Amino acid sequence: MMDNLERMRRWRLILGSESSEQFNCMSDGKGTVLSKEQELMDQALASIYNNSASGGFGGNGKEGGKGPSNPQITKWLGDVRSLFDKDLVKIVQADAMERCGLKQLLFEPELLESIEPDVSLASTILMLKDQIPKRSKESVRLFIQKIVEEINKLLEADIRRAVTAAINKKNHSPIPSAAALDYKMTIRRNLKNYNRELQTIIPEHFYFFDRTTVSASRQWHVILDIDQSGSMGESVIYSSIMSCILASMSSIQTHVVAFDTNVVDLTEKSDDPVDLLFGFQLGGGTDIDKSVAYCERFVENPKKTLFFLITDLYEGGNRASLLRRLGELKDAGVTVVCLLAIADGGKPYYDVQMAERVASLKIPCFACNPQMLPVLLERAFKGQDLDSLKKEFEKIGKK
Repeated sequence: MMDNLERMRRWRLILGSESSEQFNCMSDGKGTVLSKEQELMDQALASIYNNSASGGFGGNGKEGGKGPSNPQITKWLGDVRSLFDKDLVKIVQADAMERCGLKQLLFEPELLESIEPDVSLASTILMLKDQIPKRSKESVRLFIQKIVEEINKLLEADIRRAVTAAINKKNHSPIPSAAALDYKMTIRRNLKNYNRELQTIIPEHFYFFDRTTVSASRQWHVILDIDQSGSMGESVIYSSIMSCILASMSSIQTHVVAFDTNVVDLTEKSDDPVDLLFGFQLGGGTDIDKSVAYCERFVENPKKTLFFLITDLYEGGNRASLLRRLGELKDAGVTVVCLLAIADGGKPYYDVQMAERVASLKIPCFACNPQMLPVLLERAFKGQDLDSLKKEFEKIGKK
């Protein structure tokens, strides 16, 4: 259990060096002497949270205006990564970018190598991508590639398995494939092989979904209509990776559309998530109605079409027309899902009034935790009710 002195030291770290005198008065003359590690933490935090600290990035002293040197920031980033856990590192990095004007230094190759890969930083880079100098473009691309690879590891196998299970649920194949493993059938058929001593099932036979190419008449069509306004950075990253995974599956035809006040078809870039991400132009206004009108042309077989509208629903165009179009798509048999924007590590961000109006059309409208995308896709392809899933997401959001 933490004693009072240790508790005071932690509060001293939080409140900064300017609070030292008060804490000394409160500690019966013992003082709040920091350990060597705590002193390093104090210096690292002071660099961004205490503008008057000597050596601080935001200092206004004699050297103010010159800004921090590149080696200084690289060392600071190294200190932060060694002193704090990963989640705190991301928070401190983000604060440094905002409070100390370090955004421009993101484009320094040496600095990018020191930064912990983070989705919010990636969205900042994508928003500023037109300002990236030539000498830094390759480093920026590698930084984005790292984040894409991390998210891909998290999502790809589960998305492939979920979609394959939903589309080819009646067909099985003798060809082994980890992504096409039918877990339910494998477990059900091997229950007789339960080993009491090991407390596990030892399968004699595995069952795999048939992954052969389906005919055009049976092929599903997924349309992703993605808002690229300034608030959409994190959502754009996850949506792009999901788009590329789906586009690589032969049983699905995929269209990827980006919009602000203009509409851009990015389908041709969907074979590479990094190229796709650099195709987005984050920032600007929003005309959702115009983009939905554009996407309507791709609907050929409504009952085999999933339409994902990924947006914060802050509509600058015709709201009444947008709601009418969404309602018409749903009534025609298209499975329409409105995925609301996420920001700040997964927190929903959207126009509440507009979301309620979309939901009143009986169209699922909610923010989706990225880790739950495979579950969402499987249920959507199977035509299952998504209301229960919406409630699960809302519970997660309140935690």
